Amino acid sequence: MSRTFAYARVSTLEQTTENQLGEIRAAGFSLQARRIITETISGSHTAMERPGFARLIDRLEEGDILVVTKLDRLGRNAMDVRKTVDHLAEQGIKVHCLALGGVDLTSAAGRMTMGVINAVAEFERDLLIERTNAGLKRARAEGKAIGRPPLLSDAKKRDVLTKLDGGISIAKLAREYDVSRITIARIRDARVKLNDAAGSGEGAHADPA
Repeated sequence: MSRTFAYARVSTLEQTTENQLGEIRAAGFSLQARRIITETISGSHTAMERPGFARLIDRLEEGDILVVTKLDRLGRNAMDVRKTVDHLAEQGIKVHCLALGGVDLTSAAGRMTMGVINAVAEFERDLLIERTNAGLKRARAEGKAIGRPPLLSDAKKRDVLTKLDGGISIAKLAREYDVSRITIARIRDARVKLNDAAGSGEGAHADPA
């Protein structure tokens, strides 16, 4: 027997979820208190970043019904909504959105609606990629460093090399600098490659005997 769950969200403590729950009941869905999940959290968070929604996902089982009043209850944007609905559909869970006429988004009619949402999601994805690439290009033009900062400063890397030459093991240095052994090994290997490159360069430019 299927169970009906309701998820209601508001952004601030001054708001209440009662209106949303009232809409769901008025639409003909019977709600039990233990199957109502409400939370106060900004819509800027993705669905799975919301503690209440994440707990709800863990409770839902195949054949259950999830009811929300608006799409933004299912995600931060079209991409997030699509991801959430696809995840629920894979689990055999029906998803009803009152703002879309109460249609089950996992049904044939709902899939038509999801087709529009998917198109918007693709647009959002392409726009995000475009903005990201433009931002990276601008940062490079301004001489800004791209990517994560190094785990160890140049001074610490020199210390690591000195200690390696002194016979201290990679494992011990990894513990000392609180990094992985791979990080220490890469510092060592980088010096080896640099020395090899320097040696090759000298040989390539040496005058013939």
